[in-house]
Amino acid sequence: MEGPLRLFTVIALVSLPTVMYGGYALMGVLRDRKLTEHQRNMFRAGHAHAGVLLVLALVALQILGQTGLSDVALWIVCSLLLFGVLAQSGGFFLHLAPGKGKLGGRVTSAGAVMLGAAMLTTAYGVAFP
Repeated sequence: MEGPLRLFTVIALVSLPTVMYGGYALMGVLRDRKLTEHQRNMFRAGHAHAGVLLVLALVALQILGQTGLSDVALWIVCSLLLFGVLAQSGGFFLHLAPGKGKLGGRVTSAGAVMLGAAMLTTAYGVAFP
């Protein structure tokens, strides 16, 4: 496994327990019922997206190891994966802050674009090794 793939795999693996802990904390917050329904939905969506997208990133990182992409391309795709996951899931948490709904939507959309670019580049690397 090459440098960027190893580094970003470690980052994703270390990030998973933080998402798991966040899900555990969510159960406590929901029991306290101090959040509005909108806040509960955004909190759930943020953690769900973070977990699923981290697993997607781990799969993509393994696939990237089988492509003929250059080191520069690997660094770019790995960065897109990392920042895409952070933005896509983090945008939901921005919705929790008063007056930050539009910003949260933009951040979530930017994350989706980054993840889409990473997936398309990975597909290119598989199709044209």
